[in-house]
Amino acid sequence: MSGRKDFLSQAAPENYVAGLGRGATGFTTRSDLGPAREGPSEEQIKEALAKRAAQLGAAPPTAYGAPEKKDDDEDDDRYQDPENEVGLFANGQYDRDDDEADRIYQEIDEKMDRRRKIRREAREQKERDEYERNNPKIQQQFADLKRALGSVTDEDWASIPEVGDLTGKNRRTKQQLRQRFYAVPDSVIAGARDSTQFETSVTEDGAQTNGSADEGTDGTMTDFATIGKARDKVLQVRLDQAAQGSGTDSVAGSATNIDPKGYLTSLTKSEVKAGEVEVGDIKRVRVLLESVIKTNPKHAPGWIAAARLEEVAGKIVAARNVIARGCEYCPKSEDAWLENIRMNDNHNAKIIAANAIKNNDHSVRLWIEAMKLENESRAKKRVLRHALDNIPQSVVLWKEAVNLEEDSADARLLLAKATEIIPLSVELWLALARLETPDNAQVILNKARKAVPTSHEIWIAAARLQEQMGNAGKVNVMKRAVQSLARESAMLKREEWITEAEKCEEEGAILTCGSIIRETLGWGLDEDDDRKEIWMEDARGSIGRGKYETARAMYAYALRVFVNKKSLWLAAADLEKNHGTKEALWQLLEKAVEACPQSEVLWMQLAKEKWQAGELDDARRVLGKAFNQNPNNEDIWLSAVKLEADNNQTEQARELLQTARREAGTDRVWIKSVAFERQLGNVEAALDLVNQGLQTYPKADKLWMMKGQIYEAENKLPQAREAYSTGTRACPKSVPLWLLASRLEEKAGVVVKARSVLDRARLAVQKNAQLWTESVRVERRAGNTSQAKVLMAKALQEVPNSGLLWSESIWHQEARTQRKPRSLEAIKKVDNDPILFNTVARIFWGERRLEKSSSWFEKAILLDSDLGDTWAWYYKFLLQHGTDSSQEKREDVIAKCILSEPKHGEFWQGVAKDPINASKGTEEILKLVINKLV
Repeated sequence: MSGRKDFLSQAAPENYVAGLGRGATGFTTRSDLGPAREGPSEEQIKEALAKRAAQLGAAPPTAYGAPEKKDDDEDDDRYQDPENEVGLFANGQYDRDDDEADRIYQEIDEKMDRRRKIRREAREQKERDEYERNNPKIQQQFADLKRALGSVTDEDWASIPEVGDLTGKNRRTKQQLRQRFYAVPDSVIAGARDSTQFETSVTEDGAQTNGSADEGTDGTMTDFATIGKARDKVLQVRLDQAAQGSGTDSVAGSATNIDPKGYLTSLTKSEVKAGEVEVGDIKRVRVLLESVIKTNPKHAPGWIAAARLEEVAGKIVAARNVIARGCEYCPKSEDAWLENIRMNDNHNAKIIAANAIKNNDHSVRLWIEAMKLENESRAKKRVLRHALDNIPQSVVLWKEAVNLEEDSADARLLLAKATEIIPLSVELWLALARLETPDNAQVILNKARKAVPTSHEIWIAAARLQEQMGNAGKVNVMKRAVQSLARESAMLKREEWITEAEKCEEEGAILTCGSIIRETLGWGLDEDDDRKEIWMEDARGSIGRGKYETARAMYAYALRVFVNKKSLWLAAADLEKNHGTKEALWQLLEKAVEACPQSEVLWMQLAKEKWQAGELDDARRVLGKAFNQNPNNEDIWLSAVKLEADNNQTEQARELLQTARREAGTDRVWIKSVAFERQLGNVEAALDLVNQGLQTYPKADKLWMMKGQIYEAENKLPQAREAYSTGTRACPKSVPLWLLASRLEEKAGVVVKARSVLDRARLAVQKNAQLWTESVRVERRAGNTSQAKVLMAKALQEVPNSGLLWSESIWHQEARTQRKPRSLEAIKKVDNDPILFNTVARIFWGERRLEKSSSWFEKAILLDSDLGDTWAWYYKFLLQHGTDSSQEKREDVIAKCILSEPKHGEFWQGVAKDPINASKGTEEILKLVINKLV
């Protein structure tokens, strides 16, 4: 033998890598990981655990003992879930302390989530709007370019070259192809001529004279067009007869008397007839359902479906047989028995109901159905008594039995028995209390409270009973209710208590409603919460739902906590003004001025209410007290002036203004002084006051405007131009002053100068919608339509969220057919804007869609009731399209307008601030504005 080793026993060459030659590299073997070691055996593990337990003094573990081991995957899944406490707390008891701990944690989580919720949502909304503004969609970026496509003419569209057709050679080739003529063969022309002709003569052998053999050999030709026209004509005649309800159709004796008004609504109630269902569909479904009931005969829904299929097919007998077999196979199914009862007449249904109850004597639904099958009251009572013998714990059966009793004494006996058997039913206790006298009802409610200590309905019923007995002011039931329910951990949330209070108000229990709000409104709120804002929001929600007493109770509770909050007093006064009495409003405002003596708004509102009620001396007395509390307050001074001026006490008003200028000299006092003299027609005195006021307050833009208006009214245009020019230099940020200067130049016929004034105004006050709108209107009134469109495009780029600009563009620069799409685009851009909503309403008005127009007018008023133009447009709409029955609607609009006292609007301000109309009321100004609308 040779001493050389065989190949497999030889050492590997240097740098040899197994599998490198065939590309099988990168794998890992046991030699790379090291030698494997055998772990401890099960007996060794058990011995170690037992030794460890002995050292700790515990019982030996059973993890490796006799109990069979569970799957490892199960343990892994269980211990991976931190919320799964099966393995850790398998033997724990869930007691009341645990429940209270869970409830406390839940309340803490809810409170932390509710805290600063309004501010957090506002911040998130602001961040979202900022992101959308910085990252607009592609569609929004190219919206203006898409709008510009509307001005492209048909010739421009036609002249746009096609892609790849830009060379002269291709253009000439295509023009030659269009001009090429192809001759039509004579056979085509002859065929087209003969296609509409018919030959009625036949040969002796029955063949057609003209035509090929494949056109038919019966000697006739069918004219389907004529047949179709005749059929349509017959159908039209039948429809006309049906619409007139003129009797029956003579064809086949079928009735066609149709109610044209109600036949559409009756379709939802009509049964599907057998002829209206495809026979093939019924057969296919029947095969499927037969397979279902054969495969699983104990499946009741399959039998019910099969029976209903036969009923739809018109085979009622077969349907009854199928459902009867279903009841045999599924005797414990309520649905199957109820379906069988429904498909049979009364006599058979009673027998079926008896069989059903034998198999399901504890089914409440079957007992109720059996009771309904009886016609006599005595028989129904007998059935219900048998039912109660079998199911004495059913509240539904007891209620049905009580409803059948005509004598209240018998009903009380039944309810007394029912509450003994079912002491936890709140409904039965309350029903029994309603039937008893007040004293007995009080006893019954006490028993109910002890039986069901967690029921808030019983406590509310007890409070209402005390209100009914006249003891609401002596016994505070709701305070005890809150304490008891909190002790039982059954306290409702604050919102749920508000709902219960509104329910009490709806049912006439006003004192109980107030008691609920008083004891529960602050539940769950701490001092660090925004309690005032939360309570005011709750009150506004109740007002929106028409629950004014609940809102009044909320404001009363909030005012006890926040006595010196002016906003709360104003909100409560607004509620009393709109939905309360005059005396209640006076009483509330008197309390308000005592709580907030430094608030001139409350003093003036009280004085105004007294004056409007005709109590002039009381109004003067209120203003006198206000002077004592707020000396030298310009608002109170001006209110006193207005009071005297409106009552034609001219000299007293002038003296008050003179004193006010001396003691509380502000620009506003000077402005009111000038306006007062202008109203009286004292132009020289007004001009003298303006000049004095401008020496003291040169930055008061309204004084400059009044000076220019005085000169303009006197037709002294150069002096007016000088006043406006000086005013714009002194007050370059005053938009109304720039507008008056521009309109003066336009009135003088110098459009170029008006345009220049507006250009300077836009440089001084950038991104102002009023200035851009006036620039567009100047060009439009001058007839420069193209320049107006250019300016509007720039304006919408600079101020895209202005409803005024969009309205101007829609109404004056869009064709009638494009106004609605343009308004939709504007609403998406601007969101909620009353001027834009007013424009949309006028668009619907022009299309005679009156209901939609009225709806949009009301939306605009809800958005901003201070905009007088919207009120005027809405009232004009009602005047033109209202009927005699809508007179109440017009009166309601006038009343709401007077209540809102609008102050703004282009047309409204022009009329209301005219010195001639200074003494006119809101209703008169509204009717004057209507004549100015265009």
